[in-house]
Amino acid sequence: MAKSTRATAALDKAGIAHGVHAYDYSADVDSKGLAAAQALGIAPARMFKTLMAWVDKQPLIAVIPSDQRLSLKKLAAHCGGKHAQMMEVPEAEKRSGYKVGGISPFAQQRPAKVVFAASAGQHDALYINAGQRGLLLDIAPADALQVLQASCADICED
Repeated sequence: MAKSTRATAALDKAGIAHGVHAYDYSADVDSKGLAAAQALGIAPARMFKTLMAWVDKQPLIAVIPSDQRLSLKKLAAHCGGKHAQMMEVPEAEKRSGYKVGGISPFAQQRPAKVVFAASAGQHDALYINAGQRGLLLDIAPADALQVLQASCADICED
């Protein structure tokens, strides 16, 4: 398994400190994020998953804790839209340039607006997919928000 991906290379180029962590990926689990958190011994609230969505036909990247569910209604409201829906797998893979189970918000082929769950700022480091199945990176929330020019909002279900 490669320890460098487009995502880690982009962070290196930007001078953003991050760590890289490999784990045994399994496509046969219900929640890949929760399985990754368990494999690395990380609290699920610190393990963030990258979700691809549409808000009024505009692509959007939502990054939320692995133990939470995205609220499409809250996402649309945060973006000033009326309707949000999840992106279909083939489109998510095409836009991001990554395979589902390995989608990173960093260095996507077709960048889009990024919104992190409000809880991102509660941690000293977040664990996010590094752009390859079975490979995560850890990064300070402020650094992730800065390099992605992302916002934080209440986008998870209650």
